[in-house]
Amino acid sequence: MIDNYEIIGLIAATLTTASFIPQVYKTWKTKDVSSLSLTMYLVFFTGIVLWLIYGIHLKSLAMIVSNIVTGILAIMLIVFKLVYTNNKN
Repeated sequence: MIDNYEIIGLIAATLTTASFIPQVYKTWKTKDVSSLSLTMYLVFFTGIVLWLIYGIHLKSLAMIVSNIVTGILAIMLIVFKLVYTNNKN
């Protein structure tokens, strides 16, 4: 059974993870990566992987799901930064 704190965690995870979606969408549509910091997203992704490992250890559904999804979104931005920077006209 999911307790109240895990429900709060799921709500928080949904909100913080969803906050990345507009950035991913905008970057995908415009291909403008000039304001994205590759270093920041590489460090951020590393942190996400560590949070995922911690969430697995705790068996926290909120931490596991949110860090998987956020990790995918961060990887997308990293790939966009690498691809769109190298494909400047």
